[in-house]
Amino acid sequence: MSLKASKSCPRLVIAGTSGDSGKTLISLGLLAGLRQHDYKVAAFKKGPDYIDPAWLNAASGKSVRNLDTFLVDREKVYQTFAEQSLENGINVIEGNRGLYDGLDLHGSHSTAELAKLLKAPIVLVCNVTKSTRTVAAVVLGMKEMDKEANIAGIILNQVGGKRHKEIVKESIEKTTGIPVLGAIPRVKNEKLLPSRHLGLITPAEYPEFGDLIKRLGNLVSDNVHIAKLANIAHSASELQYETETGDRKSESVRGIKIGYFSDTAFTFYYPENLESLQDLGAELLPISSLENKELPDIDALYIGGGFPETHAERLAENRLLMDAVRKAALDGLPVYAECGGLIYLCNSLTIGESSYPMAGLFDVDLLMNSSPRGHGYSIMSVDQDNPFYPKGTELKGHEFHYTAPSRVGANVKTVMSVTRGSGFKGNRDGLVLKSVWASYLHLHASGEQGWSEALVKLASEYKIDRSISGGGAGISSRKAV
Repeated sequence: MSLKASKSCPRLVIAGTSGDSGKTLISLGLLAGLRQHDYKVAAFKKGPDYIDPAWLNAASGKSVRNLDTFLVDREKVYQTFAEQSLENGINVIEGNRGLYDGLDLHGSHSTAELAKLLKAPIVLVCNVTKSTRTVAAVVLGMKEMDKEANIAGIILNQVGGKRHKEIVKESIEKTTGIPVLGAIPRVKNEKLLPSRHLGLITPAEYPEFGDLIKRLGNLVSDNVHIAKLANIAHSASELQYETETGDRKSESVRGIKIGYFSDTAFTFYYPENLESLQDLGAELLPISSLENKELPDIDALYIGGGFPETHAERLAENRLLMDAVRKAALDGLPVYAECGGLIYLCNSLTIGESSYPMAGLFDVDLLMNSSPRGHGYSIMSVDQDNPFYPKGTELKGHEFHYTAPSRVGANVKTVMSVTRGSGFKGNRDGLVLKSVWASYLHLHASGEQGWSEALVKLASEYKIDRSISGGGAGISSRKAV
């Protein structure tokens, strides 16, 4: 059942002229600056991403939702924003890449298309390094490219000094009529935002993240007109939407316990993915792949993505948990693993001159490469029998991995063909063994509910089988410590 609703949610999109223009720095600083000025804030991230949302979460103090019209239907993206946004606050949506950069020549699924869908004004971040009046030409082109995209303000980034700022500001405002709302002085982003091969380091691995957020808040507050940005956000019209009512929980699956790896090595989980399991009646139990020595009493295991490669030595040292996972999986424990989870379940991971043993469930050796082996949106088709998806199912997701197999055992089975993307190897992905699924593909539960429904169903069956047999399938009944 659905109910009609309307909502006034002040909002703005922080977009850029290109990738690395400074959107994340500005978004984090703006959220912190708004909070310093006693505004309530909520943050959203356009596109498939885990790391930027973790930082936006740290800056806003609230769970961050991804808004992506490739992974999720437009109507659902609109509804998610309408339901999760604040009425009495400022909602900041960080874009990705350049404003008009999308999947194809038409800019499908771009930040501009998202801004139009949400009827949100756009604040454009322009990196003005070694340029002055040319920036005005760029902004004019951005304005004329799509007149339905409401570019309401400009923030300059990497400004060399007062004279540089004034020339660029006057050129833009005189040429385009769009106000310049602030200018961030020239600061190397890498000195402010800690980075590595996949982008930023996660806040969980950066103990000083609170101080960093405060510094960014001061940087933006000192150099950007916060009140004018708030006025732009409040200029956005009301959103009309429908809310869904009802309970998806089934009495037959109540009491199901699903463990998931949650630590600095494994942080890549969309909130909706975890919530989808809870909505179906499962209780979630966090497990540290680095500290726990055994599995708790669970009916299924979910291993998301993250940075197992940067924690490979510590993971390998925790042999007791790896052995417990492998034994439980071979005894029938349902396991769903994405990217980093796939790495964990393989035989070994080689990084440079060092090789680290992994859980050894799949007879696969992986090699860490210096450049991505899979990057971007992916489409895969299930073409073999498996416990999770019917044959013929099309899965739309994304992948971003530097690892690739250096050796694959003869008995390793894959159940998906790759239509778009790289996959595991040879246009194949989806490793399956018993009730285990492992893939480089990341899915978003709002776009593909089948994975969580299958995992809960398998967990329920596993729980029943264990109760009938009276055994624990090799899993200790002790809780994780």
